[in-house]
Amino acid sequence: MTEAKIPPVGVGRPWPLGVTIDSTGVNVAVYAPQATAVYFCLFGQDGQQPEHRLSLPYHQDGIWHAHVEGIAAGMRYGLRAEGPFRPDEGLVFNVEKLLIDPYARALDRPVAHHDLMLGTTLGEDDQFEADPRDSASVVPKGIITSAPTTADPTSNRPGHELADLVIYETHLKGISAAHPAVPEELRGTYAGMAHRAVIEYLQSLGVTAVELLPIQSFIDDEFLVDKGLRNYWGYQPMAWFAPDPRYAHVDATDELRQLVYTLHEAGIEVIVDVVYNHNGEGNGLGPTLSLRGLDNTGYFRFTDDEHHHYINDSGTGNTLAVENPMVLRLVLDSLRYWAQTFGVDGFRFDLATAVARSPQGFEPQGSFLQTIAQDPVLGELKLIAEPWDLGPGGYQVGNFPAPFAQWNDRFRDGVRRIWRGDSLGEANFGSLLLGSADLFDHSGRTTTAGINFISAHDGFTLRDTVSYSHKHNEANGEENRDGHNENLSDNFGVEGATDDAGIAQARSLRVRGMLTTLFLAQGVPMLLAGDELGNSQLGNNNAYAQDNVLGWVDWSETDQELTRYVRRLIDLRGRLPLLRQRGFLHGQLRTDGFPDVRWLCPDGTAPTAEHWQDPEFRSLALQLRGVAQDPRGEALNGSVLIIFNLSAQCEFQLPSLEGEAQWRFEIDSADPQRSTGTVSGDYVAAAHSVVVLSCHG
Repeated sequence: MTEAKIPPVGVGRPWPLGVTIDSTGVNVAVYAPQATAVYFCLFGQDGQQPEHRLSLPYHQDGIWHAHVEGIAAGMRYGLRAEGPFRPDEGLVFNVEKLLIDPYARALDRPVAHHDLMLGTTLGEDDQFEADPRDSASVVPKGIITSAPTTADPTSNRPGHELADLVIYETHLKGISAAHPAVPEELRGTYAGMAHRAVIEYLQSLGVTAVELLPIQSFIDDEFLVDKGLRNYWGYQPMAWFAPDPRYAHVDATDELRQLVYTLHEAGIEVIVDVVYNHNGEGNGLGPTLSLRGLDNTGYFRFTDDEHHHYINDSGTGNTLAVENPMVLRLVLDSLRYWAQTFGVDGFRFDLATAVARSPQGFEPQGSFLQTIAQDPVLGELKLIAEPWDLGPGGYQVGNFPAPFAQWNDRFRDGVRRIWRGDSLGEANFGSLLLGSADLFDHSGRTTTAGINFISAHDGFTLRDTVSYSHKHNEANGEENRDGHNENLSDNFGVEGATDDAGIAQARSLRVRGMLTTLFLAQGVPMLLAGDELGNSQLGNNNAYAQDNVLGWVDWSETDQELTRYVRRLIDLRGRLPLLRQRGFLHGQLRTDGFPDVRWLCPDGTAPTAEHWQDPEFRSLALQLRGVAQDPRGEALNGSVLIIFNLSAQCEFQLPSLEGEAQWRFEIDSADPQRSTGTVSGDYVAAAHSVVVLSCHG
C-alpha cells in the first residue's frame, strides 16, 4: 500500500473490540492500557510485505481505537504495540513483533513457532533484552471478515436434555483423516467430518453429541517444531475467535458452520473443548505473538510483584488471569461468538480449576463461574469442567457449581480397578454405578453433574488398557518420560498385540464388560472415538504430538462385533429410562412399597458391609425400580436388573416379580450376539460378564 493510498482514519469507537467491518470500512479497537502507541498493520492479500502501519490515535479506558475507511473483507492485518521494556515490572513491549489480534475472527494460516517471534532474549549476565528482529514475515495475519451467509447452525439445534446425551469425544481431523470413504482431499478437514460417511456412522452408532478436541487456532510450539513434530491435540491456543485454518479445505468459518449444521440435522449436538487456562506464548522466553505484546501484566498471573515468573498452573508456561475484567470479557466474548456464529451447543473447559481460581484460590462462587452461569446465551448451553489443574488445591471434582457438569475421573479409575481385580468396596463401585453421589449429591445437583468415561484422549485407549501394562511413548521424542505412569491397565500376560487366541478373547471380554459398565451407570456417558472399533495407539498414552496414523482413528481393521455391541448398549440406554435417571438413588421406598434401588447377592440376599470389603466378593446384582415407558409409550412401573459377575461362572437367583410379569433378556457382555427373550428361574452368568434384564408392569 503506497502513501497515496493511505486510507482516511476517523475516531471510531472503543467497542466492540477487534476489527468490525461496516459499509465504509472497519472499526478497530485494541485493549493495551500500558502501551504508548498501537498500530493497525495492513498487508497484501498474500499476507506478506509491503506492510502499511496506521497508528490508532484515539485512546479511552485502555482501548486504542479508530475507524479506517476503504478497508474491505478479505484484507490481511496484524497489530503492533509500542511501550516500555522493563521486564522486572512485566512490561515487555516490542514494536518489532507483529501481534495477532486477540479478537481476530480468522487467520490466513496455522501458527507455528519461529525464532523471529521471540520478543525477549537473554543477553549478558542473563539479563532480558528486547529482540530487535521484525517478525512480520512469519506471523499469521488476521483476515477481516464480514457476516457469514451459510446455513445458520443455531437454527436447528437438537436441544437434547443433558441426561439423554451420549457423548463421543473425537479429534476433528482424526475421525476422517484415514477414513476410506471420505475423498482424499477432504480427509482431516471440517468438510471431511461433515462427509456423509462420517455423519451416517455417528448416527448409526446412536451418539447424541460429539465433543471436539480444541479447534480454536493454536500454535505448534517450539518444543515440537524442534523435534519435527506437530501439536495434534491443539491445547496451545493463540486466537480464541478463529477456527484453526489447518482443518480448512477452503474456508474455515464456512466449513465449520456447515459441519455444525450438518451434525444438528443428524440429531447430534456439538461440544467444543476450549482452553482458557493459558495461551501458547509460554513462559518469559516464549514468543511475543499476541497477549504478551499488548498487556503482559494484565493478561497473565505472576508469582511475585516484580513479575519475574509466570504462575504455571497449566504446566505449559503461563496462566491466564481470568479474574481481571478485560480478560474475563475476552473469554466471554469468544464463547458467545462460538455459540452464536458456529452454533455450538456447549463447551468443555480444559483445566477448569485454573480458570476458576483467583489469587485467594479456587472459588466456586467466583466471577468466572458465576458470570457464565447467569449469561443469557452461555447459561443455557452444556457446560463441562475438567475439574483439576496443576496448581494449589487443583483437584476439585464435585465442587463446580451448577450448571457445570464435571469429568468424573473417579469413575474411570474405579471401573478400571474393579475389572482388573480390586475389591468392589475399595473402588467404591456401588457409588460409581449410581452417579457418584458421594461427589455430586449436594446443592441440588443431579446425576448429570458427572460425566462418566473409562478412556479419553489423554491416556490409553480402551483397547490399550487391556493390552499394555506400561506406556510406550517413545514416538514423542521424550525417551518415554512423558504421560502417566499408572494407567490401571493389564496386558493379560503379553505386552501389546498377540496371536494367543485365549488372551485375545479375554481382552475382548473385558472391553465389553467395561463398556457395559459405562453405559449402565447413572450419569452422562462419554465414549472415546475409536474405542468402539478396537482402536489402538500401540501403548502411547500421550499422543498429543502424533498427527499421523498412530493418533488418528483407524478404520482399516475394525472390530465389527464390538461396534455392533456398542450400538446395542447405546440403544439399550435410550430404551430404558431407569438407566439415565436425574435423581440420585438411595434405596428409598416408593409408593408401592419397593425401594428405588437394591443390591443383591447371587442367592438373593442383601450384601453386608463385610461383603463390600471382601476381595472375594465379586458377584452381585443391582435392581432399579421406577416409572418407565413400555414400547407403546404408556407409563408403567418398571424394573431393571443388572448382574455383575466379575468372578467365575455364577448362578443368580432372580428377584420375583408381581403377577404374571417376567424378566426380559436385554444384553449379556459374554454373549454379545444373544437375542432377546423372556427369562425365568435362575440365570447362569458367565465369568467376567455383565447381564441386563428388564421388566415393565
